[in-house]
Amino acid sequence: MAREYRSQVLERTLRTLHRAVPGIIASVIVNNDGLLVSAYPPGNDDAYTENPTGSPQVAAMAASLIGLAERTMGRLAQGELQRLLIEGEDGVLVIYPAGRAALAVLVGRDVQPGRVLYAASRACRDIIAILDS
Repeated sequence: MAREYRSQVLERTLRTLHRAVPGIIASVIVNNDGLLVSAYPPGNDDAYTENPTGSPQVAAMAASLIGLAERTMGRLAQGELQRLLIEGEDGVLVIYPAGRAALAVLVGRDVQPGRVLYAASRACRDIIAILDS
């Protein structure tokens, strides 16, 4: 039996998230330094529309947002950050801290938020376990 690489397991986790919640446009795992770890659907800078969250710039911005949100919650003495939710006219970006990384999920405006939040929190637990192994 062939051994799976960590990157393959992370991509499978993102693929499972997309299957669990129809309407997810794209998802990405970034490390705390803002470097892209995994993206689904896989893409590159030349095909930005294929996965808008998969660009290195978006990965860096997501890591910066998580860092700012964590510092803000700490400064306000509100405990650990659970998630960051950014709503726009056409969609929602949910970013979850995942240990030494973060999970960012871009969803369409018409997706039920509860389903996304539940599925993304489960994916985060899996991501933490994968990165800690």
